[in-house]
Amino acid sequence: MYDEALVAPMRKELTQIGVQELRTAQEVDDVIQNTKGTVLVIVNSVCGCAAGQARPAINLALSNETLPNKVVTVFAGQDKEATAQARSYFVGYPASSPSMALLKDGELVHILERRHIENNGAEAIANHLISVFEENCK
Repeated sequence: MYDEALVAPMRKELTQIGVQELRTAQEVDDVIQNTKGTVLVIVNSVCGCAAGQARPAINLALSNETLPNKVVTVFAGQDKEATAQARSYFVGYPASSPSMALLKDGELVHILERRHIENNGAEAIANHLISVFEENCK
């Protein structure tokens, strides 16, 4: 587990733009099972591609007019139970951090795994997310 002092600024990058942080498995279930419509689940991480691409992409994508009903995050390597529970909804995909998954009425409709994030810039990832939002969140 990472030192909370190290992780706190990385958490804040998302929470300060309105992303809801989920720290327990129960919080994950409550949001995913009780949200009608779409939920974007961000698996945050300490890695370089989370800092350089994933978190900046989220910031850009959330400026779009069409957005998921909820945007939430769990922190891999820190909030282990919450992260494991979030990943349990990503049926058919291995654990990946960072990652971003869009669920609709609790069912996975789209996922961006680390391999999609680490080889692209923040703007390209944001544009991809925006197209996913436009297709699934209206």
